[in-house]
Amino acid sequence: MGLLIHDLSKDFHKVAEEVYEKHFEVDKRLESEYSDYRKQKMYEDTLHNLSFLEVAIRLEEKAIFKNYIDWLIQLMFNLMDDVSTKKIKEQMTTHFRLIEESLKNHSDAKIYSLVQDYIKTAIEQIRTASSEEKSSADKHSPYSIHCKNYITLLLNRNVSSAVDYIKGLPKMSLSLMEVYVDVLQPVMYEIGNMWYRGEISADQEHYMTSITQTVLSQFYDIIFSTEKNGLTLIAFSVGKELHEMGARMISDLFEYEGWNSIYLGSAITKETILKNIKKYQPDLVVLSVTMPQHLVECKRIVDALNEKHAHIKIAVGGQAFNSTDELWNKWDISIYAKDARGLIKWANQTF
Repeated sequence: MGLLIHDLSKDFHKVAEEVYEKHFEVDKRLESEYSDYRKQKMYEDTLHNLSFLEVAIRLEEKAIFKNYIDWLIQLMFNLMDDVSTKKIKEQMTTHFRLIEESLKNHSDAKIYSLVQDYIKTAIEQIRTASSEEKSSADKHSPYSIHCKNYITLLLNRNVSSAVDYIKGLPKMSLSLMEVYVDVLQPVMYEIGNMWYRGEISADQEHYMTSITQTVLSQFYDIIFSTEKNGLTLIAFSVGKELHEMGARMISDLFEYEGWNSIYLGSAITKETILKNIKKYQPDLVVLSVTMPQHLVECKRIVDALNEKHAHIKIAVGGQAFNSTDELWNKWDISIYAKDARGLIKWANQTF
């Protein structure tokens, strides 16, 4: 699902190497049974697991790792449907016990205490997990039929019809806000869920995301035709990832509301962000985070903004915050918003 970045500390990288090697010591058959490709994937999976554990520890936010384990369990059940549930649980438990054992030699007492606590909870989650699929989709939403129809067109690679379908929604009395927040946003969430359930491949997920970005551009004539109100917004995605749809949607909808919206994209440095803020002096800065691994960087940017531009209001949002226990309440920000509708409502009241 997009670009996975493992910004691990030196100690956690050592742990990844140790855990990878210990798997082959524990099960001698892996050396002959696993291809070079599968071995590489095994190492990458270890990095991925450790990245979620480390960010949870660095932020002291257990919910990040707990929610990740729930996601990982269902992913393994879906990807390894030819392996028994019991065997999958045994392999996962062994993996996390090896991580705990290795971190004991690479962590101070405080960090290792958190490691023990988080992994103990993870192993209990694995022990009690059910292979029955849990669906989070709101099938009773009045917009669900539009989401389903659009996804079907994407799956059939009927690009022209998919674009025309979304373009035609305003003619069916849907506002631009509804098209963005109630149709396209749930669609992007569902595409991600389809990937992790094993229903689509990574390249299909990228393709469907790319088409949806094209769909957004179809509304630019409407978006840029509104009268300006003199307010300026800067929005961007935090971290070195390809998930930037949320920040782009926010920029579009604020532009439609009359703001001068400056969308910086993703994978930009803190220095570049600060340079643009100094140049444009925005009234509001919006930071969108999709992957929890980038929450640490988000906090660094928020702190830098407060230090250098204390008068500017700061908003944060994105899927990454859904995996936390209201982490934003610990930060010096103006607002956390789960979607553009809530953020724009707050902005209209505040400005």
